[in-house]
Amino acid sequence: MREFDYYRAGSVRDAAKKLAAAGNPMLLAGGMTLLPALKMRLNEPSALIDLAGIDELKGVRLGRKAARVGATTTHAEVSGNVELRAAIPALSQAAESIGDPQVRNRGTLGGSLANNDPAADYPAVALGLGATVITNKRKIAADEFFKGMFETALRSGELVTEVLFPLPQRAGYAKFPNPATRYALAGVCVAQFKSGARVAVTGAGTSVHRLKDFEEALNEDFSPGALEGLSVSAASMNDDMHASAEYRAHLVGVMARRAVRMALG
Repeated sequence: MREFDYYRAGSVRDAAKKLAAAGNPMLLAGGMTLLPALKMRLNEPSALIDLAGIDELKGVRLGRKAARVGATTTHAEVSGNVELRAAIPALSQAAESIGDPQVRNRGTLGGSLANNDPAADYPAVALGLGATVITNKRKIAADEFFKGMFETALRSGELVTEVLFPLPQRAGYAKFPNPATRYALAGVCVAQFKSGARVAVTGAGTSVHRLKDFEEALNEDFSPGALEGLSVSAASMNDDMHASAEYRAHLVGVMARRAVRMALG
């Protein structure tokens, strides 16, 4: 780990100001991905700007049509919020499946989305629910936010402040975890709205993505049986020491049907 400056921001405005002033800064939320990367010198920032002390970035606010979750709200807080679990069970299901208790009590929603790990859980839920990522400068629809492996639409000087999740009629999230890391070998979020169904996949490919043919099938019949016979191409799946592309393609179908069953209760 190389030397860097450390700043503890007192507000979003303060963090943005320090972000603009530093030469090669990085934001520190929970640090579950960033700190190991620093130790391995995969990231070498000139400064770390700690967001942990900014109260306006924390907490859950539930409205009639949507839930607002602050960027530094931890996975444990998301999974443990009773009202949020009742309104959007898929979000709580994803949060409680992340890592272990230590990770869930330090890792944050905003940090996970900004990092966009291809096997992380929150990106699938954000995309599946049609969430809006709110930054200190603008609002970004989830369909436009995730650009590729570890790549998002965030610009220089921009930080996530909260995420707006529309309340679905019903939604579920299911994943097949890597037994060592708990990252998803394949995870699927399924949601039903008046406007139609949304299906998003994480872990199986190079980045989170939607399955349009699965959505069309669920628009006709929101049931696990509607997905029988549908498949995804192994050509677009990851193929590594943890699972073959063919196995991941199979898992996507299994997890999608399981997510529908969870949504139906």
